[in-house]
Amino acid sequence: MAAEVYHQAIGTLQSHSYLNNFNHHQKLRNNLVRLVTKDFIGSNDLSRSGSNHTGLRNCSLIRSSASQTSVVDPVSSPSRSNAGDTQKKSNEAALILIRHGESLWNEKNLFTGCVDVPLSKKGIDEAIEAGKRISSIPVDVIFTSALIRAQMTAMLAMTQHRRRKVPIIMHNESEQARAWSQVYSEDTKKQSIPVIASWQLNERMYGELQGLNKQETADRYGKEQVHEWRRSYDIPPPNGESLEMCAQRAVAYFRDQIEPQLLSGKNVMIAAHGNSLRSIIMYLDKLTSQEVISLELSTGIPLLYIFKEGRFIRRGSPVGPTEAGVYAYTRRLALYKQKLDEMFQ
Repeated sequence: MAAEVYHQAIGTLQSHSYLNNFNHHQKLRNNLVRLVTKDFIGSNDLSRSGSNHTGLRNCSLIRSSASQTSVVDPVSSPSRSNAGDTQKKSNEAALILIRHGESLWNEKNLFTGCVDVPLSKKGIDEAIEAGKRISSIPVDVIFTSALIRAQMTAMLAMTQHRRRKVPIIMHNESEQARAWSQVYSEDTKKQSIPVIASWQLNERMYGELQGLNKQETADRYGKEQVHEWRRSYDIPPPNGESLEMCAQRAVAYFRDQIEPQLLSGKNVMIAAHGNSLRSIIMYLDKLTSQEVISLELSTGIPLLYIFKEGRFIRRGSPVGPTEAGVYAYTRRLALYKQKLDEMFQ
């Protein structure tokens, strides 16, 4: 099964080599998130058709018909007892963080950084397993890095989601790309999830260490020096990025582009890398530079946060492959899971 899903994912993702060009993505920085439009996410898993996400519509860059309206997902909208409840519940959104599965260079013990290497067989299995763990948590929009291992992880994970919506990578690199990737079926749009790729979520750039064997590098430069390059906060490897430099771009992107989606009530999944995610967690959990350097994230293990009333609340990480109960569901997520149970039992 893993091999079959792998080949499907490769077929989908091989055409996105333009994502490797950092300079190109720098120019696109202010445009990427604006692809999250009413075409794809008018149907918020945690909202009703009466909701009017004006801010998102105003920043839309994908062309849509004037008659396009918000769409209710009858499965994922918990029932309400009154209008007051609706407003109160709309302040809560789920945030899922997933570090990509093992890559082929992880397997070979090589420094990878921003080199675009795909997942290994183990990494494919990890991504699928991650999908099982979040299969009952709503996802409205997905953010990934520009690197294929993060994109494969997101795509493979969503093949396991019980809602069975299809993740679609957004293209805004040119007017032609937008036009050619337009979806014209309203029913199909309702069953799709936009995937936004951004280089700001990339792994930190390891400079002259990229492609080197980690053990051989330690033997050459000394374990202490290599440890300092890998685990210090503000000391970069030769011609590379420090964690501090990675955090500057990753956190800025999160605050500018992702946090507004959560504020609007959208449930967000981020598939990225050890250092870009550590940077974001440093921001979410208000960690110090000393605390973040000791933070370890396992490949393919999702973390869940609840964004409510302007605060991020960590709800844990699963230990079981198929049941996310250890996440300590909020009442809202429990209702979402209950509706999925009723629909797919």
